[in-house]
Amino acid sequence: MKVLTIKISSSWVLSHRDDDDFPLERLAEALKEGVPPSMYSEWDVQLLTLQVNVGVDWTKDEWQKRVQEKMQALFSDWKDSGLEVSLCEDGEDEDDEPDPFDAFIEDEDLDEEPTPPPAPTAESKQPAVNKPLMMMELDSGKKEEKWSLNEEKVQERIKKIDALMGAEEFKELAKELVAIAPQIVENKTFEIFSYQSYLFSINNGFGLTTCLQAFAELLNEIHIQAVRTSDIKEIVLPAPKGEAEDVFDSARGALRVKPSSGQDVICLDISEWMAHLESRPFRNFLEFVEGQVGAHIIVFRVPFVDREVLERIRSALNDIMYVRPVAFPPLGIEDLVAWGAKELDKYGFQLAKEAKPYLQERLMMERSDGKFYGLNTVRKVVRELLYKKQLRNARKKRITKTISATDAKLICGELNKKLTGEQMLAEMVGGEKMKEQIASIISQIEMSREEGANAPCIHMRFSGNPGTGKTTVARIIGKILKEKGLLRIGNFYEYAGRDFCGRYIGETAPKTASMCRDAYGSVLFIDEAYSLYRGEGNDRDYGREAIDTLIAEMENHRHDLVVIMAGYKDEMETLMQGNSGLASRMPYLIEFPNFTRDELYQIFENMSTKKWQCEKGYLEEAKAYFDRLPDSVLKSKEFSNARFVRNLYERAWAKAMLRCQLNKGSAKTLTRDDFVRAAADKEFAFNEKKKNRLGFYEE
Repeated sequence: MKVLTIKISSSWVLSHRDDDDFPLERLAEALKEGVPPSMYSEWDVQLLTLQVNVGVDWTKDEWQKRVQEKMQALFSDWKDSGLEVSLCEDGEDEDDEPDPFDAFIEDEDLDEEPTPPPAPTAESKQPAVNKPLMMMELDSGKKEEKWSLNEEKVQERIKKIDALMGAEEFKELAKELVAIAPQIVENKTFEIFSYQSYLFSINNGFGLTTCLQAFAELLNEIHIQAVRTSDIKEIVLPAPKGEAEDVFDSARGALRVKPSSGQDVICLDISEWMAHLESRPFRNFLEFVEGQVGAHIIVFRVPFVDREVLERIRSALNDIMYVRPVAFPPLGIEDLVAWGAKELDKYGFQLAKEAKPYLQERLMMERSDGKFYGLNTVRKVVRELLYKKQLRNARKKRITKTISATDAKLICGELNKKLTGEQMLAEMVGGEKMKEQIASIISQIEMSREEGANAPCIHMRFSGNPGTGKTTVARIIGKILKEKGLLRIGNFYEYAGRDFCGRYIGETAPKTASMCRDAYGSVLFIDEAYSLYRGEGNDRDYGREAIDTLIAEMENHRHDLVVIMAGYKDEMETLMQGNSGLASRMPYLIEFPNFTRDELYQIFENMSTKKWQCEKGYLEEAKAYFDRLPDSVLKSKEFSNARFVRNLYERAWAKAMLRCQLNKGSAKTLTRDDFVRAAADKEFAFNEKKKNRLGFYEE
């Protein structure tokens, strides 16, 4: 552990006397951003000096560079601050020379046994407690120690916890601890309380570190335990390796380190062991953990799972120690948008009402690829939005702190509000039979609603090859249903089938339910839905659990949720045959045929002429190219139809950009040579005499 010391001049501090916070207070907060709490500890922030213990093995120059970057970001006049940065071992001065008398230490002194510590007494075995005692004068004139809380500070902690999004059980726990604290102090039952551990059921990216920090601060403030709030440890237990117990070495090492004062909060992520809680290695490790409980506050962590599974985990842990479960349900999309608005507010920016749909659209895009990291992803999006907003301000030479709809469009693109859903459907190339079928379905729904009859089930299944327009049509259906008042919200949520499956036992059902909950009043589109079903006998596959949850959600919210499953025709038939409950709830089957040569060319022409000028030779060459596409290509199951067209168009666009860069011209026109060079690339070239299964050249 080293001590980082930062000094600034008094005259510069005086020049910032009107700031809301002292400069070093702002610097301390900036240094904490984006790094784990274990990076710094023991902060001592004074008016002119900041000292902090640092645990990262950086040189003085590296620390100085980091501090200067933060100062530059915070203060435009930072160069006048007289900034000094030093780094030394704890207890030493960086500039101290070695003591010459150290060389004369006798060897026998080094070999002497250290004086043994005094034998522990009953009192010394008690856990460290931050005693809130104060001398109170009684009516008799005598003085007596009485327990007292700083109510103002306690309420600050509770207010901070109440400000968290969701986390209702955690908030209840915090209030419970405040209520029980006087009893624990009065009865001196600190030891009993200190042996209570916790089981947090919370997904990655939804504030685990923030909750642990708030928890430690509250315990310290209500004085039932002295907790070190600056060194919270989060340890992920590696996946099981047979009967090997060396996977626990890192956790054992952290638990063996007992702080000299107070207790550490140590969070053990046991997600990989949820199916192995009764194994010999884990039981042995659990016994070791129980022996360390008095010295640490132990919090076990698993992902958010259903209550039955959480209780099973708690029961397994509770065999050895008392464990309190606390569940943190995932935040819905509206909660995430609200949290993003709060993050913007921290920087002094406000999110206009008209901008919220765009932020929501971007967050839905982030969630739909199955790689969503909760509040961390929201924070990333907010930072991107703030950067683009300020860049726009700079270019416009103005200062506005309201995020408008125009600002928000910069992070998600234009929402198509110019055309109605029916107009968008009509403008699509091809698919006339499909369009008629959709119009018939929507008319049936409208008529049923008008007559007051039970609304028909409107869940659908789309079958067809890639690139035939399934996703686009699903989006349009949501828009049409919204415009006709048949859906409350009309948003579009897109996932792949396997996105609904969790990694651990008990994770799939709540994960699927959460994704459905986001889509209430909207369209839930599941691409490659057949991947949810892998045949009978796959008891360890979580797809079956996801399907069962989907069926329940589709039935319980049939009036306020449209589920559309899509995939290859044969695989979708297999999925429905293997799940009679699913097939009965999805009565509408819409087939998407492959595009014809003329339709493929028309799609290509629409893409090319939307933003470019096109030479006559460019379009003629493209028409000839699509006319020459062999049947073996068009009828192939792997042919990606409109996706293939888009890839070809983007390749021609890239060739045009390269041409303009080399010629130092502007890219406004697509030429015949641009298309010829694009079509010559391997994935687009074909030859009827020698072709692979897609009809393209083999090498």
